[in-house]
Order: sequence, then structure tokens, then C-alpha cells
Amino acid sequence: MKNIILTIALIMSSVAFAAETETVGVKGMVCSFCAQGITKKFKEQPEVSNVEVSLEKKYVKLTYNDGKKLSHEKIETLLKDAGYEVSFDKK
Repeated sequence: MKNIILTIALIMSSVAFAAETETVGVKGMVCSFCAQGITKKFKEQPEVSNVEVSLEKKYVKLTYNDGKKLSHEKIETLLKDAGYEVSFDKK
């Protein structure tokens, strides 16, 4: 019985502390300088704890700090200001 309770507690704590992520498609990204620029833009945002950019698959994966998240409008503005288009249908 102790093992079951311990297992449930571990599962619940891992869910509570799981970082939220979001993957967004990026149109117009063609080189490693593009990927570096996008990475820098998002790393400057206090809501974002990690940025992963795939030049090959044309996406940016954002990992957020606890309870914080960028709005889609903010993401779109950041990417447009950098010269790219956004696609929120990326999974």
C-alpha cells in the first residue's frame, strides 16, 4: 500500500511541475542565422525558460517558466518583427 501511495504522489508531483511547452511553425526561416536570431528573440522573454529551433522542420519550441506563457499575439509580433511568419497549427 505504501508503494502505491508513493507512486501516486510521485506522479502527481511530476505533473504539477511539468513545464508547459508550445511548438509554433515559422515560415521564411532559411539559414542558421535565422534560427539564431529567433532563439535570441525568445530567450529575451521572461516567460520563456528554453527555446529549441528546428531549421529543418521550420518550428520553434518554447518551454515556459512556471505558470507563465506568451500570448499568440506576442509570439506573432516577435516573429514578424524579426521578418518571419508564424503558423500556430504546428504540432
